[in-house]
Amino acid sequence: MAHLKLKALRKAYGEVEILHGIDLDIHDGEFIVFVGPSGCGKSTMLRCIAGLEDISSGELHIGDQLVNEVPPAKRGIAMVFQSYALYPHMTVAENMAFGLRLAGFSKADMNAAVQRAAQILQIEHLLERKPKALSGGQRQRVAIGRAIVRKPGVFLFDEPLSNLDASLRVQMRVELARLHKELKTTMVYVTHDQVEAMTLAHRIAVFNAGNIEQVGRPLDLYHRPANLFVAGFIGSPKMNFLSATLQSADDRAAVVRLADGTLITTTVDARSLATGATLTLGVRPEHVQALPTPAANSLRCTVQVAEHLGDATYLYLDAAGSDGHFVARATPDNPLASGDTAHLVLPAAHCYLFDGKGLALPPLT
Repeated sequence: MAHLKLKALRKAYGEVEILHGIDLDIHDGEFIVFVGPSGCGKSTMLRCIAGLEDISSGELHIGDQLVNEVPPAKRGIAMVFQSYALYPHMTVAENMAFGLRLAGFSKADMNAAVQRAAQILQIEHLLERKPKALSGGQRQRVAIGRAIVRKPGVFLFDEPLSNLDASLRVQMRVELARLHKELKTTMVYVTHDQVEAMTLAHRIAVFNAGNIEQVGRPLDLYHRPANLFVAGFIGSPKMNFLSATLQSADDRAAVVRLADGTLITTTVDARSLATGATLTLGVRPEHVQALPTPAANSLRCTVQVAEHLGDATYLYLDAAGSDGHFVARATPDNPLASGDTAHLVLPAAHCYLFDGKGLALPPLT
C-alpha cells in the first residue's frame, strides 16, 4: 500500500492550463473518488498520477518517493480503464497473467497470482474462456483481475463502470467495495456519477474547471457543502436553488425574501451580511413537503409534472426565482397532479444559504 501527496500540481497543454495547482493528500489504504462534470480535469489528474501525462509543475509523491520523472511501470500503480482492453485471442487466465509474463515471472508464480485474483473476484470458472464469451460485468472483473495480480501499491480506476447497464453497475459497485475491504489497498476512482462516489468513497474530491472545490466524507459533502457547486452536484436529484435577499438575521434565525415576496425562515447564521444582501436559498427535494393547502414557511407554486416511481412521487414545479424546475420528493400517494397549486414547506433546519460569491453560510449552533 502507499499514500499519495499532490503539491501545487499543474497540467497544461501549451498555453491552456487544465489543472490549476492541486493540493491533496490521499491516505494509505483509502478509497478516494474524484468526481465532477465532464471536462473538469479529474481524468487528467488520474493520468498524471499514473504517469501517462507529464506534470507541468508541482510535485507528486507516491509513498516517500517523488515520482514526477518516474516511468509508469516503476510507480507501483495499476490502472483499470473504462474500456476493458482485453486481448481477444487470449483466455481470461492469459489476459490476467500477461503483465506478469512480460515482467519475467515464472509460470508457477503467474498461475498462483491468477488463481488468487480469480478467487477474490469469483471468476475461477471463467479462466479458460475468451473475452467474447463473457458479459460486460465479467470482462470488467477480468480487467480488475489483471491489475490485482501485479499487487500494486495504488489502484487507479478511470470510470470503470461506464460501459455497464444500470443493474450491472449496482452489482459492480458492491463488488468494488468488497474488493477494497479485502485488499485494503489505496484506490483512486474517477467518475462523473455522484451516486458511485457517494456509495464507494471514504472521501470524495469534487473537481470543477481544474480545481478541487471540496474534499470530505460523502455525508459531510451532502450535509455541509462548501459552496453552490458542491451543493448542486452532490445529491440526486440535485439541490433546488431560489434567488433571495436577506430580510433579517439574529442568533436564532435568518429570514429571507424570495422573488415573489414570500418570507422563509432558516436556521443559518447570516449575521455577517447586511440586510438586503443577495443570497441563494437551497433545499434538497427530499426535505421539501408538498401540500395542497397553505402552511407555515411555505412557497406557493404550480405542478408541471408528477412522476410516479412506486416508492415515491417526484413533483416538478414552477417556482419564482428558481434556476429551473423546482423538484420535490413526495409520498407515493401524494394527490397533487399536473396543473395543481402546491404549497412547498421548506423546513428551516434543512435550508441552506449561499452568499453572493456562492459560498455557504454556516448553520446556527
